[in-house]
Amino acid sequence: MNYKIAEIIVDVAAYPVDRPFDYVIPEHMQSLIESGSRVKVPFGPRDVLGFVVALKNETDIPIDKLKPISKLLDIEPVLTSEMLELAKWVKHETICYEIDVLQAMLPSALRAKYEKIVSLLVNVEQLSFLLQPYFNQTKKVNLKVFEKDNLLNEIKIAIKQKQLIIENVVKQKGNIKEVRKVKINESKSELLKVLEEISDRAKKQKLLVQWMTNHVGEIFDPKEIINEVNCSDAVLQAVIELGAAQYIHEEVYRDAFTKDVKKTGFLDLTEEQAIALSQIINAMDQKASETFLLHGITGSGKTEIYLQAIEHCLKDGKEAIVLVPEISLTPQMTERFRSRFGELVAVMHSGLSVGEKYDEWRKIHEGKVKVVVGARSAVFAPFQNVGIFIIDEEHESTYKQEDTPRYHARDVAIWRSKYHQCPVILGSATPSLESFARAKKKVYTLLTLKNRAVSHSLLPEVQIIDMREELKNGNRSMFSEILVEAIQTRLMRKEQMVLFLNRRGYSSFVMCRDCGTVVQCENCDISLTYHRANEKLKCHYCGFEQRVPTICPECQSDHIRYFGTGTQKVEEEIAKLFPEARVLRMDVDTTRTKGSHEQILEMFGEGKADILLGTQMIAKGLDFPNITLVGVLSADTSLHLPDFRAAEKTFQLLTQVSGRAGRHTLPGEVIIQSYTPEHYAIELSKVQLYEPFYEREMMMRHQAGYPPYYYLALIQVSHEDVLMASEYAGKAVDYLRSNLSFNVSIIGPTASSISRIQNRYRYQCLIKYKVEPNLIDTFIQLIKIYRSDWIKKGIQLSVDLNPSSI
Repeated sequence: MNYKIAEIIVDVAAYPVDRPFDYVIPEHMQSLIESGSRVKVPFGPRDVLGFVVALKNETDIPIDKLKPISKLLDIEPVLTSEMLELAKWVKHETICYEIDVLQAMLPSALRAKYEKIVSLLVNVEQLSFLLQPYFNQTKKVNLKVFEKDNLLNEIKIAIKQKQLIIENVVKQKGNIKEVRKVKINESKSELLKVLEEISDRAKKQKLLVQWMTNHVGEIFDPKEIINEVNCSDAVLQAVIELGAAQYIHEEVYRDAFTKDVKKTGFLDLTEEQAIALSQIINAMDQKASETFLLHGITGSGKTEIYLQAIEHCLKDGKEAIVLVPEISLTPQMTERFRSRFGELVAVMHSGLSVGEKYDEWRKIHEGKVKVVVGARSAVFAPFQNVGIFIIDEEHESTYKQEDTPRYHARDVAIWRSKYHQCPVILGSATPSLESFARAKKKVYTLLTLKNRAVSHSLLPEVQIIDMREELKNGNRSMFSEILVEAIQTRLMRKEQMVLFLNRRGYSSFVMCRDCGTVVQCENCDISLTYHRANEKLKCHYCGFEQRVPTICPECQSDHIRYFGTGTQKVEEEIAKLFPEARVLRMDVDTTRTKGSHEQILEMFGEGKADILLGTQMIAKGLDFPNITLVGVLSADTSLHLPDFRAAEKTFQLLTQVSGRAGRHTLPGEVIIQSYTPEHYAIELSKVQLYEPFYEREMMMRHQAGYPPYYYLALIQVSHEDVLMASEYAGKAVDYLRSNLSFNVSIIGPTASSISRIQNRYRYQCLIKYKVEPNLIDTFIQLIKIYRSDWIKKGIQLSVDLNPSSI
């Protein structure tokens, strides 16, 4: 059926326009346009990108008042009807603009790029002599060219005189990659004619055409032909000009994988694994949208269960989406999946180039692959027949998007599983308290793996070292004596080690020992971190950096000292203590370049290093048989943060990093250094017992009134003036108190834990509730007030439901 009206969400992030607008579909587009396609539409004085969300034949607005669609960008829709429904749900659940959700569902290559183009309306001679040179060769020039050459005044005069016009052009960032190939003439008689025309002196040309007569109509890479016939590029060009062949362009996918993998078979399952898998397969067969919490200790073989569940899913003709939390996990995980499912696997994460992301998305969209492995955004992979969703390390905070739209990948996966009537597996050795509480209440189905998958592989022996005692005994080093001995033993045995410290850089702050001044970021209320490699102080929040001062900026003393320890400093200390040790450092600073994660892990896997030193990106997912020692240099780094989840995150991190040791035949040992070894999160991570920790932490959460006993919402107000930020945060709280019920607890407003970031002062209020039917509507009304009045005063307001940290 040909529709005449399209409902379109336009690419303008503003509350007054956060709704579909009706546009007339031009006659020549009526059979082409579908829901989920992108179009270009006039909106106000310019053309913008829009998403078609519905088609119809009737509208309440007179048709002559409606504007027509300017251009159709997609013959095949980029969004399915499921995605359009999902966008509405995410918009409501996270309180954001629908356009933000629609854009988040697409790879960055398909997001619109707007350019202002200056177009010539008259003969070039009529322009001022300053502008004429720009339009001699073309009628369209990018406005940026004139901005750079300070000619905007001349452009303005020419526009007033109707000599020029500025047009908004919508472009997408990604292009389809094409390679040049040679297609040999399909007629043998034509080739023989060419052969007769060639002079006897052109022996190479004759040889080439003779070779072509045996490959009629075939397509080759030009280099392949040159190598096969042993001729030059000029000879091939001459033969093509004679009509023996022609150049064609063939569309190819960019390769997102850095290396080939060997095909592997399935492993035998333990009894525990087999029971868990049978329950998952049963849910798949019954088309039940059941959520499973797969709680298995480190090394218990959760990944093998994922792989065999996916195999069942593919045999059923369905697709699978697998999420992993860290980009550093993606290479190893992807390798395991590719070794089982080969070319059926696509990968999606932020380490890919724009073009690679676009091509991986196209493979999924066109049905060329059946399994997606990726980070948070892969939950939007445009499969149309999903059979299973898997979220590995489900407790990780990286599954929650920190900026708009603030969705949680777990919630999106559960919504999609209901749509596709398929199960979701949430896997973790240390589930989040919320997930485990849901499993206890039978909202999720709990599957437990209490033993390691490799029968003779036991959990590593864990020692906790009290660093206060080390200090008393005169050891001021960052390494305890026991850890030093353990490292030396492993170096002698040619075994590998992982050293973990959750702080990058060299030192955590720089302080004057005379007056106590700590060098702060000029834009944020946070100390700068010292990076030894380039002798710079850096802010990890806004990116500000400066040279290390030689004298104190306050008292002019030269007693500047470095305090705290970062991974760079540890690397230097290891070189002093163990000069023979080969060290690989893995943190944000060493993994900035593309493919660096894979390179570091590959080198370590090949035994080219003895010690892998890193931040939390090495804490989980790594599986190397030769690792027998894990050293945690400071277990307290995350324990004393002003966050109600601090103990939970510490327990999870210590349990995960401990699980890297002794995963195969060699026994493992873990040494945890701490200044608060008596804390229950550290004590219980030693025995790797999750349930006692869960009971203890739940008691603490109940007393303090935090999740999972209550839901949370965080309102944040920021302004460049601290008094304005404080005043408007107070107004927001007053509004909420007068519109929400007495069952809701509102704490604040108070200054945020980091009160200033990028020169904006931040105030926040925390809302605790169990059931509050008016909550989202009240937030939407508050945002409308903010949009209509506060925004003019430079106030910024954000609402985060179920924040990952406060």
